[in-house]
Amino acid sequence: MDDVIIIGGSFAGLAGALQLGRARRKVTVLDTGLPRNRFAGHSHGLLGHDHKPPLDILAEARQQLARYPTIRLVNARADSISGAIDDFSVLTGDGESLGARRLILSYGVADQMPDVPGFAEGWGTSIVPCPYCDGFEVAGQHWGLVWSGRQSHNYVRLYHDWTDTLTLFADGHDIPPDIRADLARRNIPVVDGRIIEIAHRGGHNATVKLDTGPNVAVDILFAHPRNKPSASLHESLGLATVNTPLGIALKVDERRETSMPGIYAAGDMCEYDSVVHGRVVRIEHEEVAAAHAQRAERLERQQFYLRVHRVERCFSLAFRGCDA
Repeated sequence: MDDVIIIGGSFAGLAGALQLGRARRKVTVLDTGLPRNRFAGHSHGLLGHDHKPPLDILAEARQQLARYPTIRLVNARADSISGAIDDFSVLTGDGESLGARRLILSYGVADQMPDVPGFAEGWGTSIVPCPYCDGFEVAGQHWGLVWSGRQSHNYVRLYHDWTDTLTLFADGHDIPPDIRADLARRNIPVVDGRIIEIAHRGGHNATVKLDTGPNVAVDILFAHPRNKPSASLHESLGLATVNTPLGIALKVDERRETSMPGIYAAGDMCEYDSVVHGRVVRIEHEEVAAAHAQRAERLERQQFYLRVHRVERCFSLAFRGCDA
């Protein structure tokens, strides 16, 4: 039996495996090789890996984990979870049954692409969510922003760190009068009408086609579609969730434990307790996910804490995911 099974082997999952491996804990990491940031050409803002393709960073991380004999990386999907603390069972898509005393869920989130032709095709290149990930490369150019709610007003104020030329697309939504007045004061044009297609002109460039009015060309388009956990294991377990402006997240306590004892969460799929309120600022910080594992060989109920390090940015009241 493993000490810990980690379901999801991208940045958060592999960071947890590294610390557990260094503590000589027996760990299995299950992963399907489909990280959220696979659509991005490069990751930015991650010290030591700036401007590297994200898949290359993951490949290097896996190579580094190979020196730890208690870590096993398995290319498989977790189909189901049963049992309880100290005796969890995970059934993989290959039909293998694995046992562990603790679980870490780190299978991330999936962005829900709107049913707009060209949106999914441009995601990660000409359509992006994060200015810290892609803004430097297009600074001073014409940016577009798709309205997704009041949080978009925060993005407008943030984007002025990179550009003075911004167009806001209402996409059929009613923008409150007070926000429209502020946008007018900032000389930010609002384009009404619903987006019916997004054409790509190479690189970051995009042309937004509307159901009314002329097409609008921008050098990059920012959008924030809702997201949800990329697997449904938490639903079958009945784990508590919270509804955020951008989607569903797992509810965790200060130790990153979910509502079921012995199951922890890390990465984009879990609730964050360091949301920035008010004016949007950039915060680069380490966030701790605590994973408890009992020492079976000594004191029956003795526990130890594992710090899972994750570099994360809080870009706004709502958006807390990016491609790094």
